[in-house]
Amino acid sequence: MTLFDSPAFEAHEGVHAFFDEKTGLKSIIAVHSTARGPAAGGCRMWPYGSAEAALDDALKLSRAMSYKNAMADLDLGGGKSVIIGDSRSQKSPALFEAFGRAVETLGGRYWTAEDVGVSPADLASARTQTRFVAGLEGHAAASGDPSPVTAEGVFRGVRLCVRRRYGRELDGVVVAIQGVGHVGAYLAEKLHAAGAKLVITDVNEQALEAVAARTGAQIVAPGAIFDVDCDVFAPCALGGAINEDTLPRLKAKVVAGGANNQLASAEVDRVLFEKGVLYAPDYVINGGGIINVAGEIRALEAGEAFDPKWVEAKLDRLAQTLDEVLEHAAVEKRPTHEVATEIAKARIAAAQG
Repeated sequence: MTLFDSPAFEAHEGVHAFFDEKTGLKSIIAVHSTARGPAAGGCRMWPYGSAEAALDDALKLSRAMSYKNAMADLDLGGGKSVIIGDSRSQKSPALFEAFGRAVETLGGRYWTAEDVGVSPADLASARTQTRFVAGLEGHAAASGDPSPVTAEGVFRGVRLCVRRRYGRELDGVVVAIQGVGHVGAYLAEKLHAAGAKLVITDVNEQALEAVAARTGAQIVAPGAIFDVDCDVFAPCALGGAINEDTLPRLKAKVVAGGANNQLASAEVDRVLFEKGVLYAPDYVINGGGIINVAGEIRALEAGEAFDPKWVEAKLDRLAQTLDEVLEHAAVEKRPTHEVATEIAKARIAAAQG
């Protein structure tokens, strides 16, 4: 199968591969759409099993960013970058400087930020080579780590879904969280403060123990999280968690989490709907982080200070948008992901004129 035949390609404007022999950088930057503005999306560093797997991930994530930015009503298009490598052992300032040079070659068509395996410190190195980096600290326009804002948006979305599906608040609700990295850990703390009971898993045992110590969460093995008797399943790890193998095991009637591309296929969305599971489309509920990044880009471009009130207003609107998606789906008796994608595509098409 060629790149253009890939189901994940879906009319990408550009797909760029970069290699730097000196640092070992192997990176792909995918730009799905710039119809609403420059493409924006984080950089992920992951030990992909093949270049094909890295490309597929970049394409899917880039497309999702177009939809996410449209649903968050941002003047941004969608893009994503991936670096092939183990973030625990293969990072170096020089590697991220090389990545910064790669971003710079796109001339502002793509803004990068943090994602899995990448920290603000890493991107500070990239920033020495290009100005098209957001999610940093130490300057007036800086927004810092977007993870807490992502978690806040997901928390609001979980609360909304619980109210809609169960007609109650979060106190006593059992939430199974898959992945307690940056977003998952912040989400766990917010849910715990609201009275929810937590069951958590992650491949990082230290992170698990730290979150459990703060929240009283029960720890289960990664593969067992799908069998937990819970009210809400919150995917906060990598994509494709809900697939034909794991879907029959889910007990929850709400799926709402921070991960990107949570559903392995569109068919899974249909099955969730038929099983009476309320699914919060991932690129709607997890838009808080990119809103935060957009606030920084906005400030940088205007030469102004970061405005947290602008971000808060966008977060409020994001929750309203999720509620509208869920309402449309309920009235029209259609899967929520299908409804959200239709709205996102219409917003992008309107921007294209």
